[in-house]
Amino acid sequence: MSLQSSRLISLDALRGFTIAAMIMVNFPGNEQYVFFTLRHSKWNGLSFTDTIAPIFLFVIGVSVVFAYTRRLNSGVAKGSLYKKIIFRSFKIFSVGMFLNLMPDFDFSEIRWTGTLHRIAIVFMVCAILFLNTGWKQQAWIAVVLLVAYWLALTLIPTPGVGKVMLEPGVNIVAWVDSKCLPGKMWQGTWDPESILSTIPSVVSGITGMLAGRLMISKFTPNEKVNLLMTAGLFSAIAGYFWGLTFPVNENLWTSSFVLVTSGLGALLLGAMYFIVDIQGHQKGVRTGVVFGANAIAVYVLADVLALFFYRLEFGRLPLNEQVVNQLVQTGMLPELASWLYALFFVAVNFVPAYILYRKKIFIKL
Repeated sequence: MSLQSSRLISLDALRGFTIAAMIMVNFPGNEQYVFFTLRHSKWNGLSFTDTIAPIFLFVIGVSVVFAYTRRLNSGVAKGSLYKKIIFRSFKIFSVGMFLNLMPDFDFSEIRWTGTLHRIAIVFMVCAILFLNTGWKQQAWIAVVLLVAYWLALTLIPTPGVGKVMLEPGVNIVAWVDSKCLPGKMWQGTWDPESILSTIPSVVSGITGMLAGRLMISKFTPNEKVNLLMTAGLFSAIAGYFWGLTFPVNENLWTSSFVLVTSGLGALLLGAMYFIVDIQGHQKGVRTGVVFGANAIAVYVLADVLALFFYRLEFGRLPLNEQVVNQLVQTGMLPELASWLYALFFVAVNFVPAYILYRKKIFIKL
């Protein structure tokens, strides 16, 4: 198995831009004024915001291939890798719990799921799969999981309802959470990072591993781009048509949603690989590389900094509301003012990310 000696700048940049986008949509200047595509879809459908988390899981899958191929080639024993994988997953999950409890640390309102929790689980499963299976086995596992999830949600009636339901709070996914998921759920009666929907979210990581396997193969760079872009296009098309009967839905992380977003992830990686790594146009992605160098650490830092930029009151209002109100008073569209503040907050987070990058400090969560 071959492996490029240098890092894929495009992969680092895509990871970083995804984290920056995640911070942008998580922290608008005012929750009441947000452009439609910068919100999660209420249920079925696909907005820009809906694509961010699955693309990050796709990138995790690609990164697993590069990281653990390099370790295996250097002679590291699998036994020691398992310990590190499990410990890293535990750290990410624990930090997710810390963020869920912050700032009040009210354990009576504890939530056991979230973005970092899902990242931890997907990383662990994908890394262990990579160490024990080949790409063909991974592809079959992905197919089986997506088909099984589709059949479960479309054939198993929701207990207590007596029929198959795909609506919020009354589907089989929400029912399993109500019986098995401890603590508080994000939407009261259901949670977007649910127990069952974690299964297809693992497939988002597996598709990234398949892309990563292609990227370290002996194909020429241009052949890799062609194959990656073709696979991405067909995946997105297949997801669209599957979505006609099994709707594209981030909250349920439907099988069609996986195919559409993984296809988009492959298209983005292929395009960036061609422009950045093959053509050598790296200046335009420097911001992404900086964010990507400490991606999860910056994501965590954003939640901490938000206590000052979104919760601490200056006078009668928090800073974000004061700034947005001032911009709106100048005649600016409220949604635009809210978005500009979100971009400002992304820039705030870039500062510590840049300092860490310049000092070559890479925090491994």
